[in-house]
Amino acid sequence: ARQQRAMIATDAKILVVEDESILAMLLEDFLADLGYAMPTIASTVASAMSILDTQDIDFAILDINLGGEQSFPIADSLLERGIPFIFMTGYGAAGVPDRLQRVHTLQKPYGADALKQALQHSGSEAPPTAH
Repeated sequence: ARQQRAMIATDAKILVVEDESILAMLLEDFLADLGYAMPTIASTVASAMSILDTQDIDFAILDINLGGEQSFPIADSLLERGIPFIFMTGYGAAGVPDRLQRVHTLQKPYGADALKQALQHSGSEAPPTAH
């Protein structure tokens, strides 16, 4: 029995972590087309961590490769805080550490439909139950 997940609410405060400004703007457009408010954009691990410490974020979209660094420390912080997120990458899920393998990965380049599916995939998910 696959559990139905709710789509991320359109009034969600979304954090986008993307170091390429053109891709960040494209993502803003896709989100706007889907009815979402303007996301908060960060381009480095440090700026994303600062945003998480100072703002209420409901959902995050993380580019895995940010210039010379990777976004996994942000992912760990989001997990600790219970904030849902997805990865986006041009390299597929191959480089994702085992502990983060269950996080949905959006393959670049992607369109608005793939983003919408990822947002549906990532809505309020019940934590896995221990057997």
